[in-house]
Amino acid sequence: MKNIKALSYIAICTSIAFSSTTFASDNASASITTDTNAGKIKAYTCQFCHGSNGIAANPTYPNINGQNELYLYQSMKAYQNGERTNTMGKMMKQQLSSLQNQDLADIAAYYSTMD
Repeated sequence: MKNIKALSYIAICTSIAFSSTTFASDNASASITTDTNAGKIKAYTCQFCHGSNGIAANPTYPNINGQNELYLYQSMKAYQNGERTNTMGKMMKQQLSSLQNQDLADIAAYYSTMD
């Protein structure tokens, strides 16, 4: 019975975490509220590969317009942390190296709102 309660609690917490546009940062006591306008400003270097509208001119680069906000954020964190080591992994890690969690969240929010 304890296992069922624990699993239910985990499922509820996961649902709540994924339904919000507020991201938990690496510091458990802080949260990040996104700002799409700030994201547009911070995303200026992204456009060279992903296009100004989130649609890449080069077919080897992913289109990120309208992509899920949490997915974009987690992808950028994975590149920063060296967890994504695909062909562009090193370049993406370098591009994202100076950005903080707030920056990533704002950029993710910006691209997720594009049609």
